[in-house]
Amino acid sequence: MIHAKQALLEDGWATDVRLTVVDGRISSVERDVPAVDGDARVDALLPALGNLHSHAFQRAMAGMTEVRQAGRDSFWTWRALMYRFMDRLSPEQIEAIAAQVYVEMLEAGYASVGEFHYVHHQPGGAPYDNSAELSERIFAATSETGIGLTHLPVLYSYGGAQQAALGAGQTRFGNDVDGFQALVAAASSGLRDLPSDARLGIAPHSLRATSPEDLGRVVAGHGEGPIHIHIAEQPREVEEIEAWLGARPVEWLLDHHIVDARWCLIHATHMTGTETRRLAGSGAVAGLCPITEANLGDGPFNGPDYVAAGGRFGIGSDSNVNISLTEELRTLEYSQRLRDTSRNVLTPGEGSVGAFLYSSAARGGAQALAREAGAVAPGMLADLVAINSQAPSLCALSRDSLLDGLVFAAKDNVVTDVWSAGRHMVRDGRHIRRAQVVERYRAAMRELVHA
Repeated sequence: MIHAKQALLEDGWATDVRLTVVDGRISSVERDVPAVDGDARVDALLPALGNLHSHAFQRAMAGMTEVRQAGRDSFWTWRALMYRFMDRLSPEQIEAIAAQVYVEMLEAGYASVGEFHYVHHQPGGAPYDNSAELSERIFAATSETGIGLTHLPVLYSYGGAQQAALGAGQTRFGNDVDGFQALVAAASSGLRDLPSDARLGIAPHSLRATSPEDLGRVVAGHGEGPIHIHIAEQPREVEEIEAWLGARPVEWLLDHHIVDARWCLIHATHMTGTETRRLAGSGAVAGLCPITEANLGDGPFNGPDYVAAGGRFGIGSDSNVNISLTEELRTLEYSQRLRDTSRNVLTPGEGSVGAFLYSSAARGGAQALAREAGAVAPGMLADLVAINSQAPSLCALSRDSLLDGLVFAAKDNVVTDVWSAGRHMVRDGRHIRRAQVVERYRAAMRELVHA
């Protein structure tokens, strides 16, 4: 049982709310009732967001690529450094990094994560005896930390547009369609050991890392479940796809596939107005990673047109250079303000920008991760976050302004408690296994540095 002094329900704020959670789901919501002995008591309760896009291993290289090199640094120069770093990681280190990342996500207020998992093989590209070895390392980190997982094995067959050969730094990723489908089957088997809220999807990495024929095969063979794809992160990528396939990436995908609610288009950054409106009308989710997109110089998303057309979106931490739920949301809005030299941009009409950003990301993230979450209501997974409304950054605000304060004025340290499918993993602001996870991460990093 959970008792909140105040809770954000589907129809607005309510007082003295008591939730009953059974088998990871909210079975009842009572209003205006007192707490009883045994209740977990919190201040302000919200639906927790899902982090829809993560490459966990990249957390360990945060801060290593912020030195300017000769010439002009870009996403592509960053990628070369990332490849060199990734090629040194062992399975044990990947597991330790993932566990640290998931602790940080939970403490930031995320209840679940979409792990866009593309490191499959040994350094040099030789397969492990168990093709799902590194997926199972992600599962182990998930099990230890209690975060909800949507696992997204990645199909990465080519080194670039026009089916270019994989480069030396990409060999740990590479699979043909048959190998990829075998990997998905092996991962599906391993996923059975996780709690029942764990999900499995697929992630064709991008149009440049697959081919039209291969993409058609994996989508047709997938059946139900999420499909995530990197789509239009960089102008160079857009130009190369248009030169090869005769259409821009979003345009080509919408023309050749039934893009619907199970799709999530990551980094739908560089779109024309027509592409923006078509994607919004498809029912798919735009997966936005504002901190990483700013860090890599990707450019801002076409937010106002997309929101005006009813588009759905969620947020992810991608490279995990800085894991902060509040910072993701405000960076999204601030990117729009800087481009448009305006204020309070990302809302379809009058009203609270913070509330729109938070509630939209909650719904969009849940859809992208195939989780019945994103609202505090009976039948939903108990993906919940509690915040301290009396923290200095929030204490002067009314209920109607609380989400504005959370998004634009607060830090993640206002988070007091987090539940993932009813698992109470963060209490008093700290993950219940923080100490052991952090020590193992530090040991893994010492080993990596001295290797």
